[in-house]
Amino acid sequence: MTLPSIDAAQAKRLIDEGAILVDVREADERAREHVPGSRHNALSRLSAIDGAKSNAVVFHCRSGARTAANAGRLAQAAGCDAYLLQGGIEAWKKAGLPVTTDTRQPIEIMRQVQITAGGLVFLGVILGVWVAPAFLGLSAFVGAGLMFAGISGWCGMAKLLALMPWNRATRTALA
Repeated sequence: MTLPSIDAAQAKRLIDEGAILVDVREADERAREHVPGSRHNALSRLSAIDGAKSNAVVFHCRSGARTAANAGRLAQAAGCDAYLLQGGIEAWKKAGLPVTTDTRQPIEIMRQVQITAGGLVFLGVILGVWVAPAFLGLSAFVGAGLMFAGISGWCGMAKLLALMPWNRATRTALA
């Protein structure tokens, strides 16, 4: 099932008329930046939208890709007229619409994984070339871990990073 995509201006008009804006990103993404007044219902724990029976629902993610890929699940959760915000929160910002940003919150876990993995691969290559070829094993280990995460959907590095002190406050505040 597909849901109609609407641009930020159309979404704002619907919201002003009583539609519910639902952010389907994970809690760590929402903590750093969100649309004021939007509801949070992460895709990983998607449930029925309260109060949606009498109102339309507009779903958004960061770029629009997650909402488009999960349109069927989102339509079921809405139980009423539902729409996808084309371009997600990025399009919302580009249209000059309000966004609340809390730069004290850490960047989302998956970006932390990308930064850490990239740094470890780069370090492994540099040390492998300049110190000892055995350090290339570090790059191979990280690459294998990323492949495993992509295939299985379980990322050990993300689990480890979530336990880091800078991420604990976010988990506690959002629980």
